[in-house]
Amino acid sequence: MLMETIVVGPLGVNCFILADADSKEGVVVDPGEDAGVILAKVKELGLTIKYVINTHGHFDHVGANSAVIEATGAPLLIHEMDAVLLGKASRSAANYGLRVQDSPAPAGFLTDGQKIEFGKYTIEVRHTPGHTQGGCSLYLADQNLVITGDTLFLYSVGRTDLPGGSHATLIASIREKLLTLPDETVVWPGHGPSSTIGAERTGNPYLT
Repeated sequence: MLMETIVVGPLGVNCFILADADSKEGVVVDPGEDAGVILAKVKELGLTIKYVINTHGHFDHVGANSAVIEATGAPLLIHEMDAVLLGKASRSAANYGLRVQDSPAPAGFLTDGQKIEFGKYTIEVRHTPGHTQGGCSLYLADQNLVITGDTLFLYSVGRTDLPGGSHATLIASIREKLLTLPDETVVWPGHGPSSTIGAERTGNPYLT
């Protein structure tokens, strides 16, 4: 599988491009900003983007949705409980002195246990609320990786002091939906470096 990580925007969001190297079919996860950079990589790899997927609806993860969707024609997927945030992206960014575009409405909703296929690969959606009500993690079992958005970071967890956040819910999500994965599963968070489920299980101070 092809996997590209592009760090975008002033808040350093990890945008992921996942693709089948044979069929060239792929997905873009969390295009937070810098649409030109994302689209240049898509073109360089010769990809057809099947879906744009948001792990959650915060502005720093959705700011380039509009441009990427317009350029690729790909439908947008996000959990229904975070869809309302898409139209508030520009206002939320302005609170931090930043500018992003509001996102188009989603074409469909992510649901817990849903399977999303691109090429020969399958993403399993795991609803992991707590940072937001609709936060989701994306698990690719055959690749031993999970994209956790702002739910789980290297030896840390997502903030829960924003509207819709709940620390108790977040920790329950991590314990029930992420720590149940194999220890060797690589964790790719929404910001910062990668980790593994095993490392987080034993070394994350919020979970031990």
